[in-house]
Amino acid sequence: MSIIPKDQLRKLIKQYNLKDTKDIQNMLKDMFGDAIQEMLEAELEEDLGYTRYDYKNKTITNSRNGFSKKKVRSNYGDSEIKVPRGRDGEFEPKIVKKNQSTLPSIEDQVLSMYAKGMTTTDIEKHLESIYGIDATPELISRITDKILPLVTEWQNRPLEEVYSIVFLDAIHYKVRSEGRIVSKAAYTAIGVNLDGIKEVLGIWVGEAESAKFWLSVLNEIQNRGVKDILIISVDGLKGFSEAIASAFPETEVQKCILHQIRASTRYVSYKDIKAFTSALKKIYRAATEELALAELDRLDEEWGKKYPLSIKSWRANWAELATFFKYPKELRRIIYTTNNVESFHRQLRKVTKSKSVFPNDKALLKMLYLATMDATERWTMRIRDWPIILSQLTVYFKERVSDYVI
Repeated sequence: MSIIPKDQLRKLIKQYNLKDTKDIQNMLKDMFGDAIQEMLEAELEEDLGYTRYDYKNKTITNSRNGFSKKKVRSNYGDSEIKVPRGRDGEFEPKIVKKNQSTLPSIEDQVLSMYAKGMTTTDIEKHLESIYGIDATPELISRITDKILPLVTEWQNRPLEEVYSIVFLDAIHYKVRSEGRIVSKAAYTAIGVNLDGIKEVLGIWVGEAESAKFWLSVLNEIQNRGVKDILIISVDGLKGFSEAIASAFPETEVQKCILHQIRASTRYVSYKDIKAFTSALKKIYRAATEELALAELDRLDEEWGKKYPLSIKSWRANWAELATFFKYPKELRRIIYTTNNVESFHRQLRKVTKSKSVFPNDKALLKMLYLATMDATERWTMRIRDWPIILSQLTVYFKERVSDYVI
């Protein structure tokens, strides 16, 4: 049903001489400004306790004291309003707060566009063409800055005491810093709790990826309430394992097999790459660690003389590359690679690809936070085969999870 009777609609059409959608938008803009004006008047009346000129019911010394003109931006464009004032200066309007020039609906749209990766220029043009709003880059920046307290709150929220698996990896961006363009790492931690639900534990912007910074990330996770992590899946960054052992000494480390493949095939010529990677598959797809070592020896015999560095890297990292062999296939499939965090990073890349350089760390963190909220909104399902995986974890880590699993 229409909320306005048809006869009144026809009167409006005739009064405003409506001919197209732009005329309708202008009419709504006028009506919106008038409605805001009346609501402000009603708020002041409630605050004073009497209506205009109703002096008989006046019981307080405070009274009306004119208006202050103000321009507000909304979905209907820019509207001029007059904010009523009280003589004692204590009247605080709620519909349009002091120092507020943009109403929430427009702010929500700006944040939504920003979260989708639109540049400041694109947002500015969109608001101008659709709503006739003159939104400067400074205004858009001020609107997006309003989420910074939310970012801080999210980044410092308490975490669960135990996580079954945590994936750690970094994604890199170009950021302006002290007049130069530098590469910054966005350190990402994704945890799987004992209910099998994934969550982003946090994103930290720092200098180029290092084990030292990762240690500070792990210490912060610990300070936010995490007492234990059963398994951590990481790339092959030097010193990573030592950093993990320092913060969570009982945690098992699984180095990412795919990172290892990429690292070891750097030394292999293009004509040999297909045969070499085919031999590598037999290692990480082996049923047991014993069979995997046999395949590694076979790889060494066939390719060791030609590509000694490739073989050496597998042997040097074997203890943490082979962690997944001790577990059943359902758990192996999850931990042998950092694909979970890399998949999340691909989602971030889709949003941030329009930004070749971020003006500062704050701008980068704002966009990553909004993109994260958008991407993780659908993370409501448990990991596949979770009941089976959880039963396996309760066997392998009985003492460490018994108090948390019913």
